[in-house]
Amino acid sequence: MVRPLIFLVLWPILSWPAGALAEIVGSAEVLDGDTLVVAGQRVRLWGIDAPEVFQRCRRNDETWRCGMWSTTALVYLVHRKTVRCEPRPARVRRGVVAVCFVEGVDLSAEMVRLGWALAYRRHGDDYADEEAEARAARAGLWAGKFLPPWEWRRRRREGAPTNP
Repeated sequence: MVRPLIFLVLWPILSWPAGALAEIVGSAEVLDGDTLVVAGQRVRLWGIDAPEVFQRCRRNDETWRCGMWSTTALVYLVHRKTVRCEPRPARVRRGVVAVCFVEGVDLSAEMVRLGWALAYRRHGDDYADEEAEARAARAGLWAGKFLPPWEWRRRRREGAPTNP
């Protein structure tokens, strides 16, 4: 009876293509606040969800392009630096999900700490402390009102209002 159990435990790892979990290192192109292209490979940052590029938030009764600001923050963090990504066994439509570092700094943690991304609880509570810190400091998104990115995408798919 042990064999089927071992098979069920190992299946998610064994079903990944060869080399899928190999480290990815290189310069990065930023697609949005939680997605990069590193050494030609599309990489979604592990454990976070950032506003979509065209997402708007509200601060002092005015809307602002929080998605663009989130994207710009990630550009600033990786600009002209080598990015090292450690893929995680998670399924995405394109590319891989990974914890990525620049000069030893975890990009996911830094984006959440700065308030430009939220901890993505589907991946776990890895960045819950950084999110609490950003919220308390009213950093980035927390300076105003916003819809969590997953809620904004859901509303957009349904044709519902996406205003916070």
